[in-house]
Amino acid sequence: MEKQSGCSWQIIFTPQPEENPLLDSFTENFFQVCACNYTEDGKVEYVGYSPSPIDEAAMQEAARTQGLKLPAWRCEFIPAANWLTKNVIRFPPLETEDFYIYGTHEDTPPATSKNVLRIYAATAFGSGQHQTTRSCLELLSLLYHQGFVAASLLDMGCGSGILALSALKLWQNVAATAADIDEEAVIVTLQNAEDNGLSHRITAATSDGYANDKVLQNAPYDLIFSNILARPLIEMAPRLSAVLKTGGYAVLSGFTADQTDWVVSAHQVCGLTPVTVVCRENWRAVLMKKENNPSGENK
Repeated sequence: MEKQSGCSWQIIFTPQPEENPLLDSFTENFFQVCACNYTEDGKVEYVGYSPSPIDEAAMQEAARTQGLKLPAWRCEFIPAANWLTKNVIRFPPLETEDFYIYGTHEDTPPATSKNVLRIYAATAFGSGQHQTTRSCLELLSLLYHQGFVAASLLDMGCGSGILALSALKLWQNVAATAADIDEEAVIVTLQNAEDNGLSHRITAATSDGYANDKVLQNAPYDLIFSNILARPLIEMAPRLSAVLKTGGYAVLSGFTADQTDWVVSAHQVCGLTPVTVVCRENWRAVLMKKENNPSGENK
């Protein structure tokens, strides 16, 4: 996603039940700025932004030549000259039992005894993501207050690094590895780590899942966060189990109520047991523990 000035029109495609790679690629190529958001009920919503009125006929023709049938959409005028700035300002701080996370657009640090993180907000708080992030932080706090201590953790699909950095705030001796398929996310994670004085305790790498030397070299992990989507969670379950210590925990999120059984079952096959599920709107987050070690690794 790029930051552009003067974007005054947006087109919103009707929410889909899951991501559509063809639509994702089309919006990236057709619009100057685009976003893939998630609605409160867990559906995918594609948005394209333009500095001028959108030529809907040209858009349809461009999609047709690519073999794509566009879903229903609606066009809207945005009064604000800079849509990204507008959206950053809209995002409120995220406050949980142990954390107060606020955006870089806020000038004054909050007066609080909680663990404070200052995060680049445009990346940190995507539509719908505050729900899953909050649930993951709740599970992190649950582990912490139960006396669990992690020496090594992985944030797979780190986004802005909120989960890894929050864990570093709780455990002073933990080392974190963060990975994301999006190079920009890795850059933002490292910048957020530096802004919060945590850069010396985190390693971040661009990685398609677990296929990265840094991710594998720093294994095994006591704790793994993976707040992404149901399908990649299911596909990566064996690899998650392979780098998670027996007795370690995985915090999984980014899926909806009707996808929960699929995600949990995929990890149960790999030796993990569900501990608890957090429900927030239609989003779910599950805490799982690696009770056994079928491959004999990472004892």
